[in-house]
Amino acid sequence: MRRLFRHQVGGRIGLVAVGIMIAFSFLGPLLYHTDQIHTAIQSATLPPSPRHLLGTDEVGYDVLGRLMVGGQTSLEVGIAAALIATTFGMLWGAIAGFAGGLLDAAMMRVVDGLVAIPALFLLVVLGTIITPTVPILILVVAAISWLVPARLIRAETLSLRTREFVEAVRVMGGGDARIVLRHILPNVVGTVVVNATFQVADAILAVAALSFLGLGVPPPAANWGSMLSSGVDFTYAGYWWLIYPAGVAIVITVVAFNLVGDALRESLDVRLRI
Repeated sequence: MRRLFRHQVGGRIGLVAVGIMIAFSFLGPLLYHTDQIHTAIQSATLPPSPRHLLGTDEVGYDVLGRLMVGGQTSLEVGIAAALIATTFGMLWGAIAGFAGGLLDAAMMRVVDGLVAIPALFLLVVLGTIITPTVPILILVVAAISWLVPARLIRAETLSLRTREFVEAVRVMGGGDARIVLRHILPNVVGTVVVNATFQVADAILAVAALSFLGLGVPPPAANWGSMLSSGVDFTYAGYWWLIYPAGVAIVITVVAFNLVGDALRESLDVRLRI
């Protein structure tokens, strides 16, 4: 890891920021204890103070504690959805690119058809039909996120399938499944890793958008998007602590994952190092 980011200052900054946000979300609640289940209307919309470092929201939840708990949901959904989408998209693209012909055409027309539908529209439709939970959100976000990696891996596979090492495996009696799993996919791992980091950032934004529209995990569960949605109603009332913390957390996390992705792309792509 140190070698990968040795000359990538942005990548190191992004990696540190990702680590800080993960520690903040998952270790923070162990050190900063708050009640994120029972409401306390008598303590609603209190400004930041030594007792509540970022104040309280409209139902009395401690904002800093809620920011930590909300980060857990956002990161869990973002990372898990990115892993599922990248894995499925990688297999879909590799099979389509390697098979070629009618199978490739049929599989990629499915991808093209889904890409033509606005992602936010698909998210809203799926979020409306299915009751949102964390596992459901992961599957919903993954369902619209696998299309980009599928097209990327398919393009890489089209190039790799004509290489000499693939022909050598065929001559030695290797089957198509072995070629795809043991030779094609390992050679696109750089593209996969880079794309996965961007997928995490996109998934976090997708979860925030869904929650902002009221289609996120229902209370008392929280995520950064739902905190933004709740805070918007109080923007002009001067309660800045109800909107800015969640917004800043989303920006930092998304930018951090994008910095890591850019650094990985420059480190793993030989053409960018020439």
